[in-house]
Amino acid sequence: MLHSSIPDLWSSLEGVVEKGGNGKLTIRNPQKLRSEATDRLVHTAVFAPESEVRQEARRIIGGIADGTGLVLSSIRPLYDARGRGECGGFTVPAINVRGMTYDFARAIFRAALRGDVGAFLFEIARTEIAYTDQRPSEYVAAILAAGIREGFTGPVFVQGDHFQVKASAFEKDPEKELRAVSELIREAVGAGFYNIDIDTSTLVDLSQPTIDEQQRRNFENSAILTEAVRKAEPGGISVSLGGEIGEVGGKNSTVEELVAYMDGYNRVLATRGLEGEGISKISVQTGTTHGGVPLPDGSIADVALDLDTLAKLSEVSRAKYGMGGAVQHGASTLPDEAFGHFPRTETCEVHLATAFQNQVYDHPALPDDLRQKVYEHLKKANASEWKEEMTEQQFLYKTRKKGWGPFKKEFWNIPASAREEIGKDLEERFHFLFGVLQVSGTRPLVEEKVKPVVVAREV
Repeated sequence: MLHSSIPDLWSSLEGVVEKGGNGKLTIRNPQKLRSEATDRLVHTAVFAPESEVRQEARRIIGGIADGTGLVLSSIRPLYDARGRGECGGFTVPAINVRGMTYDFARAIFRAALRGDVGAFLFEIARTEIAYTDQRPSEYVAAILAAGIREGFTGPVFVQGDHFQVKASAFEKDPEKELRAVSELIREAVGAGFYNIDIDTSTLVDLSQPTIDEQQRRNFENSAILTEAVRKAEPGGISVSLGGEIGEVGGKNSTVEELVAYMDGYNRVLATRGLEGEGISKISVQTGTTHGGVPLPDGSIADVALDLDTLAKLSEVSRAKYGMGGAVQHGASTLPDEAFGHFPRTETCEVHLATAFQNQVYDHPALPDDLRQKVYEHLKKANASEWKEEMTEQQFLYKTRKKGWGPFKKEFWNIPASAREEIGKDLEERFHFLFGVLQVSGTRPLVEEKVKPVVVAREV
């Protein structure tokens, strides 16, 4: 499956793709790309032992994507249009892809093609990059290869989710922690992440006497990281940025907190010469928790979602600040009937992750020996996370996200029949969510508002 050398890699693409003297690729046989040729190429991009071969495979995938009209883009123009009242009535799903990334993304693209969907994002958080063992350039290559394989064209949105400042690290050395996030921003934007969610909500200090003071460290450091993004973005691209006023799983957000954050943030941006270059959306807390709260039997606790607050925060963010609206995190494990509320409340974006992980881990087609191998690993490697009050089901539910990295190759290489079954069921789930979130039929709108810019990407 893997190509062992760069000449071997190019030889396998003979008659399909050619490299011109200017370094650009010419697509000779587009249909051949929708075959095992792309399967082999992406496996090389992820698993080839030699870094030079992996990098060359990633460059080729990027060139093929550009040549076929599959272009990494910023969703900011769509959100700006929403802030101006030019569109609405839909909620953009942002999907965290933690494992089996190529097959997983293929299922998303298939569902998007079925529903004529253009408004959707692939995303991965700072913590997920670490525990799933997926650096930005690898992640982008897998997403683009999936789009090539399924024949998708148009803007593709890849997002850095929760590029978060760790409060404990910040308290010890603020400059070092901000530098670490800034370095990740440069790496991600260089790879094609043209959508970044800056999360400094961990620095909110509710012990302060006023809301402005509570949010101060949040908006000041959010502005610092905004500047890091603007310095990293390539010509012709304005990265879509998100901010956050309340940590997911904490107390519910208020309009007063939104106003304090935004007014302070905009003041600081102005002092840095970045007026008008701020965020396009704002993440808020309305009662959810990342991954849901597992009960002793492994089921998920019910959530009291504050929809009135969500609607009001979205309204204020658009009317007062011209943003696309509020963002809902921790939503994937909500009951099906809850998703229809998001378009009705004009929620701009909803983040979805754990339920899809559950769907893979619990799928009958996933080889049970792999599942048990992962679980036994977690019981040893993550034993310190097994609290006395936890059942085994609760512990595994909480920690199995950390099985993706150590067993990445095993998940990618499960039998083709199993990958096909899992992929079909994921596709159906995405098709349902695209429909209930009202993004079906948004492809023409996205193509009208977002004009793709082809840029040279680092790998």
